[in-house]
Amino acid sequence: MALMITAECINCDVCEPECPNQAISMGEDFYQIDPNRCTECVGHFDEPQCVQVCPVECIPVDPAHTENHETLWQKYQRLQAAGQSLVSPGPVVLPPSAG
Repeated sequence: MALMITAECINCDVCEPECPNQAISMGEDFYQIDPNRCTECVGHFDEPQCVQVCPVECIPVDPAHTENHETLWQKYQRLQAAGQSLVSPGPVVLPPSAG
């Protein structure tokens, strides 16, 4: 599942630099998350960093982009292979072993 930023966003600027996939950018009125780049920090951290730092708790799961952990992991791998995830501030978190 990709995350989304709701209209409750106060544009405090703390989430954008925390995103290891550079999925967060300023929208017309408030920050937005590109669902094609959001992996909920799978591959980078155990928890989404933007959610951790958001002071107004306005970053829920986007119901229009539901993805399971394996799908998020595959998206992370595609971004890495394409060189699109330019920032990797944390350790790589591997998916659970299948068996």
